[in-house]
Amino acid sequence: MNGTTVTSPKLDATLPGSVNPIGRWLGQCLTLAEMELRKLRHDPTELLTRAIQPALWLLVFGEVFTRIHAIPTGDLRYMDFLAPGVLAQSVLFIAIFYGIAVIWERDLGLVHKLLVSPASRAALVLGKALSAGVRGLSQACIVYLLAWSLGVKMNWHPLALLGVAMTVLLGAAVFSTFSLIIACIVKTRERFMGIGQILTMPLFFASNAMYPIAIMPDWLKAVAHVNPLTYEVDAIRALMIQGGVTAYGVGADFGVLILALVALTTIGARLYPNLAR
Repeated sequence: MNGTTVTSPKLDATLPGSVNPIGRWLGQCLTLAEMELRKLRHDPTELLTRAIQPALWLLVFGEVFTRIHAIPTGDLRYMDFLAPGVLAQSVLFIAIFYGIAVIWERDLGLVHKLLVSPASRAALVLGKALSAGVRGLSQACIVYLLAWSLGVKMNWHPLALLGVAMTVLLGAAVFSTFSLIIACIVKTRERFMGIGQILTMPLFFASNAMYPIAIMPDWLKAVAHVNPLTYEVDAIRALMIQGGVTAYGVGADFGVLILALVALTTIGARLYPNLAR
């Protein structure tokens, strides 16, 4: 990529704490994540280009709907209500197309090398999920700066910032793992792009990112309640904004995201070898 040579990581290297199975497994996950992040270091312009979309949502959509008061958001100004949704949307858009990189690695023969390494399939999947989470954190920094400049009432408490970071990591991991599963099924970039575009906007609009669930029709409420993005937005809104409220409880939001990640990682670990066939 960009003239750089991507080599397979030394997943069998001895790492601190890797003398026990759990430490070795975590070391493999971190090694995979570090390999993925090296690609970002070689092409940092990706961070700038990805900042355009959240800026447009906040500057255009947010400013307009804040002025016309078209969406009931209780005691929160609409811009304050929207900013967490835009952050979650940015993370979703990064993570949901992560499968393209996996297909690209298959075409270069990297997937075969990873599969014959000592790393477990779950470690391979979670390593990529962690790297998506770090990319999501870069988006969080951008959205925080944009929201602060637009007068959003931010919660700067260190524990709240840590909570938002953890939510972003979990959300990115969930949707990047979901993306990997799709890549393992369709196996071609053309098919993946079509499916990714079909899924992204329904996931976004069938959540509480742009409007409260209370104003949705009943059938859309049912979809929103099983959409992991809804719980990601709910946690971010409660932690990011002064006076932000949670519909489910931050603990419940984290629980849903963790359960979704465990389930998707299990499925992804089973399907990942299919990508090399």
